[in-house]
Amino acid sequence: MLFAKKKRLIERVLLVEDEPLVAFDTEHFLGSEGFAVVATIDSVADALQVIAGDTAIDLVLVDVDLADGSGVEVARGARARGVQVLFVTGNCPGEARKLAAGCLAKPYPQRDLLAAIEGIEAVMRGRKPGKLPGSFSLFLDAV
Repeated sequence: MLFAKKKRLIERVLLVEDEPLVAFDTEHFLGSEGFAVVATIDSVADALQVIAGDTAIDLVLVDVDLADGSGVEVARGARARGVQVLFVTGNCPGEARKLAAGCLAKPYPQRDLLAAIEGIEAVMRGRKPGKLPGSFSLFLDAV
C-alpha cells in the first residue's frame, strides 16, 4: 500500500491535568485523533501510581502546577521508566530539558498539541521534525 498510514510510536497517552475543562477537551481531542488516553489524572500522587503500574504508556502530557505538587515529579517518574514526557504549561520549568521531550506553552490550539506530538515522534524515528508551533520547544537531547 503506497499511502498507508505509518504506525504511530506514540499511541497511549497519560494526561496529567488538574483543570477539568482543559483535561476534558484534551482527552476528547486526543481520542478523536486516534490516541488512547490510558488515564486522565489530576494529581502527582495518582499519576506516579499509574506510571509505576503495569499500564503501557508512550507519552505523559503533564502540567507543571498541579494541586498537590509539581508535574516535575511526574516527569521524573516517567523518565525513570523510559516514558516520553511533554510539559503542557504556562511556565516551563528550568529542568525541563533534562526531563522532557518538549514543552508546549498554554494556552495552545489543539493543532499545536498534535504538531508537538508529531515532532517528538519524528525525532524518535530519527527524522528531522517538520514545522513546529512557535509555542512549542522541542528538546532533542531528551527524546
